[in-house]
Amino acid sequence: MKNLLQIQNKIVSRNEAVEIVKRWKEQGEKLVFTNGCFDIVHKGHVFFLAEAKDFGTKLVVGLNTDASVKRLKGESRPVKEEESRMYTLAAFSCVDLIVLFDEETPYNLINSLVPDVLVKGKDYEISEIVGADVVLKHGGVVETIDLQKGFSSTAYIKKM
Repeated sequence: MKNLLQIQNKIVSRNEAVEIVKRWKEQGEKLVFTNGCFDIVHKGHVFFLAEAKDFGTKLVVGLNTDASVKRLKGESRPVKEEESRMYTLAAFSCVDLIVLFDEETPYNLINSLVPDVLVKGKDYEISEIVGADVVLKHGGVVETIDLQKGFSSTAYIKKM
């Protein structure tokens, strides 16, 4: 049960995340933030999250709610409900916190947390990354990571 409790403790509300991040920053931790749907987790996600964590000491993942995934990807998505997606990500040792967001973008969440590093895949230009303005304005950096070729939740869903 100790391991399950550690996993559960990583899943927090936005207000809890703000308090935890504030404490981490006071302790000198370097906060990295990324976001996504993480519907069907695959090797590409594993590599991405591990590499994202390398940019700092704490990794926070903003996770789209079921409703926001549906708005972004259509009525047939998500395949896995948000609770399963949260627990899957929280089981990763490189992930320190999971926070749900229901808005179209994680802008408000990023603005609440003000991470030191904002990370997205190289399929985005920095100018297109939501929240980059907030992070840069506060002296942080925005990083992009190469995506693993051949890995896509959509492709897996089509294959099923």
